[in-house]
Formats: sequence, C-alpha cells, structure tokens
Amino acid sequence: MAALGWLTPRRRSATARSVLAGEASAEAARKTAQGLDGLDGADADARPPAGSEGAAGEAPAAEAAEEAEPAEPAFPVAGDDLAAAFFDLDNTVMQGAAIFHFGRGLYKRQFFDRRELARFAWQQAWFRLAGVEDPDHMQDARDSALSIVKGHKVCELMSIGEEIYDEYMAERIWPGTRALAQAHLDAGQKVWLVTAAPVETATIIARRLGLTGALGTVAESVDGIYTGRLVGEPLHGPAKAEAVRALAAAEGLDLERCAAYSDSHNDIPMLSLVGHPYAINPDTKLRKHARAHDWRLRDYRTGRKAVKVGVPAAAGVGAIAGGAAAAIALHRRRK
Repeated sequence: MAALGWLTPRRRSATARSVLAGEASAEAARKTAQGLDGLDGADADARPPAGSEGAAGEAPAAEAAEEAEPAEPAFPVAGDDLAAAFFDLDNTVMQGAAIFHFGRGLYKRQFFDRRELARFAWQQAWFRLAGVEDPDHMQDARDSALSIVKGHKVCELMSIGEEIYDEYMAERIWPGTRALAQAHLDAGQKVWLVTAAPVETATIIARRLGLTGALGTVAESVDGIYTGRLVGEPLHGPAKAEAVRALAAAEGLDLERCAAYSDSHNDIPMLSLVGHPYAINPDTKLRKHARAHDWRLRDYRTGRKAVKVGVPAAAGVGAIAGGAAAAIALHRRRK
C-alpha cells in the first residue's frame, strides 16, 4: 500500500510518473466500482444513510461556519449524466488523515514495531511542517512504508482495512460533506473519492459511504501479493488531476459540468479541472485562492479553526497527532 506519510509539496506540474499514477488509479477505480455495483441486496442495505456516520463530531447547524453566498441555481443538476463529483478524503470527507488511522491499525496488529512507529511519526511531522519537498526524504518515507506491506496479500490488507475503518474512521466522517456527496448521488450522478491514501483503503471508505468508487495511490501487486513498489507515484497534487482527467475520459464525463471538493491548496490542479470547484474546510492558501477565483467555500469545523494555524489542516491532525501517538506508545512500552 501507499506510504504512511509524506511531505506536503510545492505546487508542481504533472510528470510522466504523475500521468502513470493517475491512469493506474483511474483503471483501478473503474474496476472496483464495477464490483461495488454488483453488491447484493444485503450489502446495499447495510450502507449508512446520508449523514449517519460521524454525527458525534459535527457542530450544530447554527454553529457551522459558512461563507455567505448569493442565491444560485439549484446544484447539482438532477439527471445530468455527463456530470460527476470528486471529493478529496483527508479533512474534506473525514477528519484527519486516513493513512494515519490506517497506520494506527497496522501498529495495533503488530505489522511494525515501536522503532518504526517513531520513525513514521517523525517523517510525517517533518514532511508536513517543513513544507518543502526533499527527494531523499520523500523516497525514504515511501520505501519505509511500502516495506511494511511487501509480501502481504492484497486480500489480507483489505480485510484489515474493513476493521480499521470501524475502529478509527467511521466516527470521523464530516456529516456536512457527506450530505454534499449524497446530493450528487440523489441527482443521479456518480461520486468518487480522490486521495493519496491507498486505493484499497479509499475503496473501503467509498463503499461504506455508498459512493461510486475511489481514486487512490496504487501499489504494485503480483499474483495478489504486494511487491513493495508503487505504480507511478503517490496520488498527490498533479497526479490527482491526472487521475480525474483519465477517469472522466473513460466515463465520458464533461469536466465543465463536474464538481470537485477539497480542503488543501495541493489539490488546486484537481479543483481547476472542473466547472464547479469547492473549498471545504480550506487551509489558508486554498481559502485565499478560492476567494480570488470566486470558488465556493464551506467550513464544517467548530470554533477552533485550523485555518488560523500556519500549517496545513492535515498537519494538525495527521502529523502532530502522529507524533503524539508515537510518544505515548514509546512511553507505555518503557514502563
């Protein structure tokens, strides 16, 4: 699976590896979506109703901060089969970073030891807080994380991912964003998650939320066994845009009629592709960009706004919490 943490990079243009990662993610997403369409009635009935997951973490509607907007035509447009919606995952659909919670679950199941946990926590914190892309550090983080799942079966990690979703992720879904996704579904449109998290993890979350499918980082596997290598690169920044572009071409979508939602300025390439970009719980840079380009904004966080912090919102929950978890784990082990 994908690395458990990496640097928040500077904006950069798509490379051949970005295109490869995007195309591989789009292909994987379409295959898994076909599997989701084939769910039997019992599985379909098990899907939670709109807004049912994560309600405990949502502020009352009157307290949810929203940007004032003029009256607009109804959106999404019902019956527009050339339109779809693309949702970033971390801090857009779910509070915190999915890959951090997945790492917690793997540590609990003894996939790696306390020394590796501390190493991942340090890499996550350094990458997020430094705000600079260092190729050596990036490669080190990816190699370290991929080595954990190398040799494991894909089906094994999928089964564990289901358990980890129930343990750590289900209660962290933002009901406000979940309702936006449901509005697209109710209008007859497909809804896709787009994330740097492993495509397997993203697919589990999409299925649990009743969404169409997910675009995520693709880890290479041979005969159902992880090789410890990625296909292309992590689905981050320009690679996300390439994945959306590839999926839209394969699905016959009109990107000008599509919508995209994200909290991070790293997703500006993806947001810029569509005709209806939304900044959800935006970091400072994305909020500034959204206002400059008249993009819609929504904020479902409570009074302690992450936008007031000088680091990306994901850093507050992912990197710092990761470091705290590592410190606590090490302290307990030493007792």
